[in-house]
Amino acid sequence: MMNEILSKNAEIVQDALRKKGLTCEVVELSSSTRTAHDAAETLGCEVAQIVKSLLFRSEKTNQPILVLASGINRVNEKIIEKLRGEKIVKADADFTRDITGFAIGGVPPIGHKQTINHIFIDEDLLKLEKLWAAAGTPNAVFSLRSSDLLQLTGGKIVSIK
Repeated sequence: MMNEILSKNAEIVQDALRKKGLTCEVVELSSSTRTAHDAAETLGCEVAQIVKSLLFRSEKTNQPILVLASGINRVNEKIIEKLRGEKIVKADADFTRDITGFAIGGVPPIGHKQTINHIFIDEDLLKLEKLWAAAGTPNAVFSLRSSDLLQLTGGKIVSIK
């Protein structure tokens, strides 16, 4: 089920967790965790426990915006636009890799190549005790307490749906 030696990207995330003082352990699985449903099935948890790290960019200022959403929720982009004060668009693969250092499907909530100043956390994630988040590859994940998500990211808790 798991590899003992982490890939380069998963190791970046593991190091970022250590630097934040969390003892979360990154694991790489033999099955894909690319989508929230895949991850929940592989991990044997509820889809709601999966943290989707979705990157957007502001249309005019080209700023990255990270939304950490519960796996069962769909992001209402109008809410994020209102919070940011400008129109947003979903980040493409190149923008995502340039900003985070990771490919879509493996973007973690931390450990990004560039600092992301605009992070929004789905309030529904805080209703759950244990969460699972991507850790740099479509097969790597780590679990954390929902209470650690705010400390880890410095994000703003919002209603995203």
